[in-house]
This record gives sequence, C-alpha cells and structure tokens, in this order.
Amino acid sequence: MSSLAPTVATDGLDPVRAAEISARIDRLPAVATVWRLVALLSIGGFFELYDLFQTAYISPGLIRNGIFATGSQGVFGFSDQAAFASATFLGLFLGASLLSPIADRFGRRAIFTFALIWYTVATVLMGVQTSALGVIGMRFLVGIGLGIELVTIDAYLSELVPKHMRSSAFAFAFFVQFLSVPAVALMSWWLVPQDPFGIAGWRWVVLASAVFALFIWWLRSRLPESPRWLAQHGRFAEAERIMDGIEARCAKDHGKPLDTPQPEALGVQGAGRFADIWQPPYRRRALMLIVFHVFQAIGFFGFGNWLPALLSGQGVSVTHSLMYAFIITLAYPLGPLLFVKFANRFENKWQIVGSALGAMTFGTLFAWQSTALGLIVCGVMTTFCNAWLSFSYHSYQSELFPTNIRARAVGFCYSFSRLSTVFSSLLIGFFLDRFGTPGVLAFIVSSMLIVMFTIGRFGPRTRNLALENIAHP
Repeated sequence: MSSLAPTVATDGLDPVRAAEISARIDRLPAVATVWRLVALLSIGGFFELYDLFQTAYISPGLIRNGIFATGSQGVFGFSDQAAFASATFLGLFLGASLLSPIADRFGRRAIFTFALIWYTVATVLMGVQTSALGVIGMRFLVGIGLGIELVTIDAYLSELVPKHMRSSAFAFAFFVQFLSVPAVALMSWWLVPQDPFGIAGWRWVVLASAVFALFIWWLRSRLPESPRWLAQHGRFAEAERIMDGIEARCAKDHGKPLDTPQPEALGVQGAGRFADIWQPPYRRRALMLIVFHVFQAIGFFGFGNWLPALLSGQGVSVTHSLMYAFIITLAYPLGPLLFVKFANRFENKWQIVGSALGAMTFGTLFAWQSTALGLIVCGVMTTFCNAWLSFSYHSYQSELFPTNIRARAVGFCYSFSRLSTVFSSLLIGFFLDRFGTPGVLAFIVSSMLIVMFTIGRFGPRTRNLALENIAHP
C-alpha cells in the first residue's frame, strides 16, 4: 500500500458543492451497484469478526495444549483465558480511541486497507507462539488493528449509502460479517479437539487468517473513497468523479435516469478536532454513547465470548459445548438477514431497546436450562437479539456525528465498550468460578437493563433523515 501521507489537492471548502455531493448519494436507488459496495465492505468486516470471535473458541484448545492455565495459575496471576480476552479488548480500546482519528485525516479507504493488513499479520504471528505470554502479547496487537477497522467500516458504510437504506445496509453488512462466527465456531469444533498433521488444532483456526491476506488488495481496488469525506476535505473534483461513476452504474441497474438531487443546506467544517465532540449537540450524544457502550459490551461479549465456558458451566463437555456453540452461532447471521427488508421501517433507537429487552429475557431463561434443547433454543434467541442489537447500534452511532469527526467521535465512544470488556472479562471469569453460569447471566441482564434506559430516554431519532441533518440539527 502507498504511504498514508495525505494527498490533499483541495478545491476549497464549498458548502454548496458539499451539499450537492450529499444529495447525489441520498437519491441513489437501492440497486445492485450500491449493494455491491455494501458487500465489499462487509467482506472486510467478515475477516475482522473472524479474528475477534476467536477469543471464545480457541481458548479450550490453548488450555488443552497446556499453553493456557486455568484459575489463578496464569502468567498474570489469574486465568489465562481471562487475560487473553482482556488483552484483545485492551488493544481494541487503544485502536478505537487513539488511532481511529487517522480515518478522519487520511480517508476511509486507506485506513480500511491498512488495518486489514495489520491485524491479519498480527494474527498469523499469534498462531506460531508457544507460550501464554506470547499468545496474549500478539493478541493485544491484533486488537489494535481490529479497533481501527471496526470504526472505519462504520463511518465508511454510513457515508456510501443513501439515507433510505442505511439501516438495511448495516443489517446486510452484519449478515455477511456474522457468517464468520459460525465459520470460526465450526472450525474450532472440528479442529480444536485434535492435532491435524501433528499441529495443534487451535493453530489451524488462527492461521486460516493468512488466507484473508489474499483478498486485501482485491477489495481495495474495488472500493472508492467516501465522496462525503472527500467533499469535507475540499477534494470536490475527486468526489464528483467517483459519483459520476457510481451514478452511471446505478442508472444502468435502475433501467432509467436517476431522480434529480435535492440539496439541503449543509455546513462544511474541514478538519475536525477532538474538542468538537464536546460542543452541543454532540456532547450529550457522546456521553449517552459512552454509557451505552460500557454496558452493551458486557451483554454482547459476556455471552458471545464466553459461550463455550457458559455451556461447560451448565455441565456440558468441552466437545459438546463447541458443538452447541456452533449451532447457537448460526443465529448471528440469521438475525441481521431477517431484518434486511424491515430495518428501515423502525427507528434505530427503538430497535436497540427491543433487542436489549430480548437478550435480557432469553439470557435469564438460559441460566435455568439443563437440557440440550433448552440451552440451544435460549442460546439461539439470546444470540439473535445480540446480533439485532449489534447492527442497530453500529448504524445508529455512525449517524450521530458529522463527517469531519465521525470516525474520531465514534471511535472514542466505541472504545469504552472495549475498555469495559477488559475489566468485565476479569469479572465474568470471577463470577463463573464463584457463582457459575447463573451469576454471569445476572451480570449480563443487569447491564442490558441499563442499555435500554440509556438509549430509550436520551437517544435522538434518526430514521429517514439525511446524514448531515442528523449531525447538524
């Protein structure tokens, strides 16, 4: 990849031309060309979630091979599995909070590719480690790359699609991305209990990430830079050239000329600053998202990353827990897929509230199950609601800030979910040892209750509003 030094040839910051670019995007029909862009971004997200969800599924293999110790015998004085999860989310926190602003400076496309390379290389290095400290250290580096990528994809996707299909685009993107979860669960179920060709199964699961590197340049060559980002940086000639190409392909797909753009008043801010997050109305939104992320992470990752351990806590063997976990993870892509046609009909804030209520309800029921059928049904429904929550809030948070600070603001707020998980991973390990699966699920349910109140009470409405009108009320 070329240097990340910005190649800025600005035409001047012109609000009229920026409004025209925004209007041209928002009048695009939901045709194959637009969905193709969504799919390309989603493939990058697939790689990212494959790496992220390894946390839950390779830990049993690391324990089986004697690399990880349980209880307080780990390298840091507590469970290596907990340290592994904490290292992942500490890296995610640093990547999202400190490095995500580079996507506002250098553009979505360059950082999307850069982060993809970073965490793919770091994951492969993790797969050849022979000590707990080496695995945990490399996992920390993986987390940094993932933290940058998660934020960049959200900003990139929200800026490329028209307002009438934002929520559906995020639902489809998460359908593709969440296919990675049953993929890593299936590979773990198959490989972790054995040692193909004398190599530990968990290493095969991790090293499969090397294959992803083959797709990086292919993806990059087919994704345009965000025209909204280019407009905010005064690069109108480039933005207009990209829009000309997208519009020509969309008109061909549509079979008739596109509607006339309807520009609305739009301010152009140029380069954003961290201080901008704390100006009205963004300060209130940032504080709301920080509280939300602290507690949604406990609910989402507390169940997803600890699913095999939670099943084992209910008396299920390691082999069967991986099999049950694979079945349960099928709900990850199923949830967003079912909402692709309906997501735009409902406010994102109420989708977040509804999905949190569902996760809270089925998580409570999961704690009382003792049969395979009961565990799988409640696990599937909890996972379904978590997946619904995930695509809803990723769409929602990317709508709440203007283009010039979108990656910076979302990254800062989102990073608190990572910081929360650093500590909640340790707490969940403690609760699991002392109180079993019911104790962990009580912790998760309480967190989801706070999520419901925070978004339901303080979240603004965003449905069918132009991205700039939400960001500049």
